[in-house]
Amino acid sequence: MRSETEMNSPNDPPRTMRWNGGPEGTLTMIDQTLLPVEFREIECRTVEEVWEAIKMLRVRGAPAIGCAAAYGVVLGLQAGIDAMNRVAFDARLQEVADYLAGSRPTAVNLFWALDRIRKVAGEQTSLSPQEMHARLLDEAKAIEAEDREMCAAIGRNGASLLTEGMGVLTHCNAGGLATAGDGTALAVMFAAAAMGKNIQVYADETRPLLQGARLTTWELQQRGVPVTLICDNMAGWVMKEKRVQAVITGADRIAANGDSANKIGTYSVALLAKAHGIPFYVAAPSSTFDLSLKTGDEIPIEERNSEEITKGHGRQTAPEGTTVYNPAFDVTPAEYIEAIITERGLIRPVTEQNVRQMVEH
Repeated sequence: MRSETEMNSPNDPPRTMRWNGGPEGTLTMIDQTLLPVEFREIECRTVEEVWEAIKMLRVRGAPAIGCAAAYGVVLGLQAGIDAMNRVAFDARLQEVADYLAGSRPTAVNLFWALDRIRKVAGEQTSLSPQEMHARLLDEAKAIEAEDREMCAAIGRNGASLLTEGMGVLTHCNAGGLATAGDGTALAVMFAAAAMGKNIQVYADETRPLLQGARLTTWELQQRGVPVTLICDNMAGWVMKEKRVQAVITGADRIAANGDSANKIGTYSVALLAKAHGIPFYVAAPSSTFDLSLKTGDEIPIEERNSEEITKGHGRQTAPEGTTVYNPAFDVTPAEYIEAIITERGLIRPVTEQNVRQMVEH
């Protein structure tokens, strides 16, 4: 493992994941549960290890989860492949994809990537198991490469929304750690900074797992972008003090009408932005849109373990037996979103017609 100093060069930010070798290779990922105190990479050799990494948030962020799942399929097909015929290979592929789909329910990129892998296999039935295995690795690498390009395009398309001296609030982590590239929301900030715009980022800590405090501030510091950390319940006051002129977040799933699911607390930030007349932007690639869902009411919301709240980061902060409600995401209605920043351009105003026009074409 390279040292933290080597990994933290602003010109060479650490990659969230990378594949090592050919079809029989392994997947290396940053263990994001240890940041910012410790930088450690984990090596996944089995599909079970990828499932665990997704479930336990060692890898997180909708685009990154999709990339990890695609590579997870390749890992899941390694064992016994030399003894398989194509029928057995296809059955194992379906089993592995279904298994990975159960790791997290909200991030649509997970299902998008698995469906894309299935489609490739379904279109090339004449290939042997070994040939198909290699082809699926190529597809997983293509998904990762395309995500890097999408991040760069989102950054370019959104940077024009930020002006010199602007204060920008973000919630959770939508940076390079959540994608294969520079991120979604943070890609906009990185692009603006690269253009020479002096912006000031305010990062919500993002309860209960503190992705904003642990990950977003760490990423921005690595890239030399000024960042100030605030508690989630300070956002409204920071807006009232006119420290913030824009809000940009990522998304884990976006319905056909533009309703956007993101980390719990995003809905509250959107309401605060609306009350203070501050534009609220969502940055997400086209793969995050789920046009099969008409509105955000249909987006499944993951509920996580109560101990994330009662014993967060290993310290008990509530009495034993306390009843806990711990949804991991909420949904911001399209009416509160000024624009959605995609790799194809801005969706503004956010309506079903404009969403479909941008995503379908």
